[in-house]
Amino acid sequence: MNSNQLTPRQIVEELDKYIIGQDEAKRAVAIALRNRYRRSRLEPEIREDITPKNILMVGPTGVGKTEIARRLAKLVDAPLVKVEATKFTEVGYVGRDVDSMVRDLVETSLRLVKERMGKDVEIVAEQNAQERILDALVDKEKGEKKADVNPIEALLGPVRKPDEPPEVRENRKKQRERLRMELMCASLEGEIIEIEVEDTATTDSLPGTDVSLGDVFGGLMPKKKKIRKVSVIEARKILKQEEISKLIDMDKATSEAVYKAEEDGILFIDEIDKVAGRSQSGSPDVSREGVQRDILPIVEGCTVNTKYGPVKTDHMLFIAAGAFHVAKVTDLIPELQGRFPVQVNLKPLTEEDFRRILTQPENALIKQYQALMAVDDVELSFTPDALDEMAHIAVEMNDSRENIGARRLHTLIEELLDEVAFSGGENGPEKIEIDGKYVREHLSHTVQQFDVSKQII
Repeated sequence: MNSNQLTPRQIVEELDKYIIGQDEAKRAVAIALRNRYRRSRLEPEIREDITPKNILMVGPTGVGKTEIARRLAKLVDAPLVKVEATKFTEVGYVGRDVDSMVRDLVETSLRLVKERMGKDVEIVAEQNAQERILDALVDKEKGEKKADVNPIEALLGPVRKPDEPPEVRENRKKQRERLRMELMCASLEGEIIEIEVEDTATTDSLPGTDVSLGDVFGGLMPKKKKIRKVSVIEARKILKQEEISKLIDMDKATSEAVYKAEEDGILFIDEIDKVAGRSQSGSPDVSREGVQRDILPIVEGCTVNTKYGPVKTDHMLFIAAGAFHVAKVTDLIPELQGRFPVQVNLKPLTEEDFRRILTQPENALIKQYQALMAVDDVELSFTPDALDEMAHIAVEMNDSRENIGARRLHTLIEELLDEVAFSGGENGPEKIEIDGKYVREHLSHTVQQFDVSKQII
């Protein structure tokens, strides 16, 4: 089924594969996503007046806020950019820097479009790359070296070489076909050849913009070339990507990328609570209310100038998130609050949630480590009481110190499996079972450290 045809219920079911709990948040983003599709099916007169139902997620760190947005974007193949609101409070902050999130979104959108269009021309690109490799192999057998590109040839085109005698052309043709058969048999993969590729060295940007000098003068000046010595297998990868870039219609790709960013783009603004607060003086506080007022036009809908042309933010979906431990949602300026009509509260993770996180999601933590150790012929297994103990310790440690949510499990499992990961596989294939006793023995030191530090504080 096409991702655009997914119902809210189906979207939630897909999110359930990766995220434990947080049903309210999943429901909200599923409805917002479906409403996008519904809007796209309406007549232009009413479609333009329907704005996205932006979402404000409130909840402690590590409960799934970012993961929900990330999985949502992947589910529908939509461009997503995550930005920390605190980024705009750093020294040297300028209001217009807020526009950079939109420019980044367009770049992400263009990358997705190029990847999709690249798949359509992949076969032709592989064929063209192979012909260039054959050229290099033929030159190598004849003892010819790639010469540096002549500046005159770069401007006016290659100088025509005198025609070769018929017998020379015939020999070259036979040589080429022989090498082609060897390539097809993969017998030349390690052969070192010289290939001519575009010099992709970055060029300086114009002051105060994201436009490079290459973008301005790229059409007037020839592209720089350089000679690289690489193996055939490396050359195939390099030349394939270069040929794909040549075959892609960049005007079409750019136009589609801008449209995709405007209509399907998702901007995830994290740590929004860190800039919540009202100015106590006559002038706005740059690090708080000032940032909010700079973000506001982007969320309301405006036009941002990019190197690909003007980009409208009117129908981009904005998802803001924050813990709001110190500040409250009402500390945001009213205008910004009003642009996030959907507010969802994410619940702290329980012991049962932690246990499910370890095993239930696609590629869950336990599954990841079992796959890693299987590379060294180590069969790793966990008993139910081991999972219970890990979940209990994770909750205990989050309560003792900073609550970092599910990220606590990453810390625990790394310490728990430190010895297994270090020495596993040294004695050949083996089976290792992690039980509750093993967990308590190997994590007791960590728990004690947390208990002591809590008492000191």
